[in-house]
Amino acid sequence: MFQKIRYQLLFSYLVVFASLLGIFAIAVRVVFTRSLTQQTTDRLIAIGQGASANAEFEANRLTIESDFRPQNLIAAHQALQWFDTQGHLIAQQGQTVLTLPLLPSKMVQIQGGKSSAPEGSLRHVDKVRIQGVTVPIIASDNNHLVGYVRVSQSLEEFDETLQKLDWGLGGGIIMTLVLSGIGGILLTHQAMQPIEESFQRLKQFTADASHELRSPLMAIKINAELPLEYPDEIGPKDAEKFQAIASATNQMTHLTEDLLFLARTDKVPNQNWDTLNLKSILENLIVLYKPQAEVKQINLIFQLTGNLYLTGDSVQLTRLFTNLIENALYYTPSGGVVEIKTSRVGSQIYVNVQDTGVGIAPEHIDKVFDRFWRADQSRSYWKSGSGLGLAIAQVIAQNHGGLISVTSQLKAGSCFTVRLPSISS
Repeated sequence: MFQKIRYQLLFSYLVVFASLLGIFAIAVRVVFTRSLTQQTTDRLIAIGQGASANAEFEANRLTIESDFRPQNLIAAHQALQWFDTQGHLIAQQGQTVLTLPLLPSKMVQIQGGKSSAPEGSLRHVDKVRIQGVTVPIIASDNNHLVGYVRVSQSLEEFDETLQKLDWGLGGGIIMTLVLSGIGGILLTHQAMQPIEESFQRLKQFTADASHELRSPLMAIKINAELPLEYPDEIGPKDAEKFQAIASATNQMTHLTEDLLFLARTDKVPNQNWDTLNLKSILENLIVLYKPQAEVKQINLIFQLTGNLYLTGDSVQLTRLFTNLIENALYYTPSGGVVEIKTSRVGSQIYVNVQDTGVGIAPEHIDKVFDRFWRADQSRSYWKSGSGLGLAIAQVIAQNHGGLISVTSQLKAGSCFTVRLPSISS
């Protein structure tokens, strides 16, 4: 139980911490990307302004005098393109050219995916994004627009930088989570240790108290039943009182036995368990409870398959199915049906105990295996139980490596399904 709680705390802690780290990493990447993009854009604008300053407009014609060396443009994965006011290409330098149409209204253009420059002396650029910045060329004498210069640059280095950032952030997050997980294991162990010690002391106290109560309860029971053997010597009212004392003592005895069982339960399987045939256990219980079902006019039917062999404790398994069958008989009114059916799927044995009783409300399904729980509507007519029967059944199933599940519909009935690991016969 505590191991499961420890894992849940650790998992919750890691989920919250991973979410915070993820938000932090996304924020860092967004800020870094915007900053790097702005730096790239500013650099291209500066190159474009320098290229536009060298362009002259004479005799209604744009003349280009570039101070940029093609070798430098190629080395920097950049290119220059000059256009007239109509958007017609006049000249270009470099290899990493933008092939998109000129859009004077859009200062920054990004060409994604696959781009190829003219063949021949220009190399092909595949699967590389290219960013272009368009700068207008203004005549110095009359301040009129005479053309455009577009500067383009490969974003390969830009993308590689972001990829390195992603790897760095991802690796940092993973390393941080690993270290945090190790620290979380130590912290959760340290935090749960006082709770486990308190629970063990409470468990030991319950076991000791239940054990010590057995003797005085047995003495009360014997002394209460002794006068009932001689009814002529006591009056009718005294007999009723002694009968009430004996009945209450029986209930307290069952309660202490159940508490003692739960307190002493160990989830580590017993190495001395035997190979059992579950079919034989169920057949014996059916023979035992068939008279009780007939008295209550309940149709007790069964469908038992063969090859139901498993390793376990026969006393505990008998108690498990005793609790389920008693539970079904108690909560099924006269004229109802209780069915016990077995099956084997792979290496698992399934036992269904289904009744047509009062059922359980949907909001109470998750509580049926809680200790001392009772739903007022569904258990109002049976007051003699301790409220520990299903909790004990669940513990026994878990001790044998299995589990119990329940499906129910109010006023229609319930079905308890026990799953246990089987062995080859």
